[in-house]
Amino acid sequence: MPRGDKSKYTDKQERKADHIAEGYEERGVPEKEAERRAWATVNKDDGGGKKSGSGRGVETGHPAAHEGGEKGGAASAARPAADRSAAAKKAAATRKRNAEHRAHG
Repeated sequence: MPRGDKSKYTDKQERKADHIAEGYEERGVPEKEAERRAWATVNKDDGGGKKSGSGRGVETGHPAAHEGGEKGGAASAARPAADRSAAAKKAAATRKRNAEHRAHG
């Protein structure tokens, strides 16, 4: 199979690559580069194309899609301590209110 041949990818992987490439193109990345990055992401997520053998075609997961949570810490750290504290107090009050609501349900 020549390099770059996409015949060994599942329909889901192809849809995923198309979706990722569209996102890059919307952000101004040239089409060829967007396509290259999209397939690189699919390979990173799923370990490449279809693998032969029983039970090998399950659960692609979404590892690259989880990176946003790791990167979110910087935004929070940049906010003043008073803002973070106020948000934490609000969240605690919401959790308490929800817990009380569940207890009566």
